[in-house]
Amino acid sequence: MKKIIFGIFAHPDDEAFGPAGTLINEVRAGAELHLISFTAGDAGTNPDNVPDLGTVREQEWRKAGSLMGASSMHLLNYRDGHLDNQTMIEATDRISQIVHSVIDNTPEDIVVEFMSLDLNGYTGHIDHIVAARTACQVFYRLKATDTRFSRIRLACLPRSVVPTMSTDWIFMESGRSDAEINETIDARHQKDIILNVMDAHYSQRADRDYTLKSQGNNLGLNYFIVLD
Repeated sequence: MKKIIFGIFAHPDDEAFGPAGTLINEVRAGAELHLISFTAGDAGTNPDNVPDLGTVREQEWRKAGSLMGASSMHLLNYRDGHLDNQTMIEATDRISQIVHSVIDNTPEDIVVEFMSLDLNGYTGHIDHIVAARTACQVFYRLKATDTRFSRIRLACLPRSVVPTMSTDWIFMESGRSDAEINETIDARHQKDIILNVMDAHYSQRADRDYTLKSQGNNLGLNYFIVLD
């Protein structure tokens, strides 16, 4: 049975610095991956002072998606750092249309999964929260009338990695407990590909370096809250 995965994220690098290993694993196992980004990441760090960061980051995202093996990529072009309730309402319809455009002409014997970041925002980022909640809204609306929709996986950080809450940047909760984590995927063997995907986001190299430092030898070890 064929699996189709929709990765729904707020920014162009969310999947690269988050659950990239699992997505790469899935594609290598035969799944069809479709990536959706709410924004072009135009409010991200701009170490090279490029005049149009959003365009640069979109190009980086498309390169990273190609490295991951994505079958299609959809940029919604919302303003980075300004996602809100209205965005969620609008994006629900837009993403539903994208999903239907992909699956309506496929055989019935498929399984459809969604992936996003933790509903707590992963790092506390409001954009992440809006993207994750929208992903859940779309998933449950479509699942209500279509049994092909199986589950949504929300990438999270475990308490062993984030033992306490942080207020260093924006409020970030402590990591999830073992009881809250439903699935752990060990994709550390995909390290070389993950590094290439992360390197594609060259403009965000400070975040790449932070991710590498914080994860160390566990790069590719992904944790999920699974909802069905």
